[in-house]
Amino acid sequence: MKEQDHNTTPKPLISKLINKYIITFLIFLVWLAFFDRNNLVDKMQLKGKITTLKKEKAYYQAKIEDDKRKMKELLSNKDNLEKFAREQYLMKNKNEDIFVIVKE
Repeated sequence: MKEQDHNTTPKPLISKLINKYIITFLIFLVWLAFFDRNNLVDKMQLKGKITTLKKEKAYYQAKIEDDKRKMKELLSNKDNLEKFAREQYLMKNKNEDIFVIVKE
């Protein structure tokens, strides 16, 4: 019986120590995840925002390139510029009438 008592004594001591460390570690993880200045929740939100902004940046860069191409095309040819002015801004010569046909 003395052997059994001797074997059971260290187990509660070890389990108490392990529980202390596990609890401390879990508290530390919760602190880092939610309460720290650089917490994980904010980092995940910022990562999502960065992804969205990168997509917007790519979209606007493509749009800028397309607009530069159109502007170069308009400024290089007077007929294209006149066509653009007529279609987009309904401009006309002095002796012309414009009829706008709207498809329904």
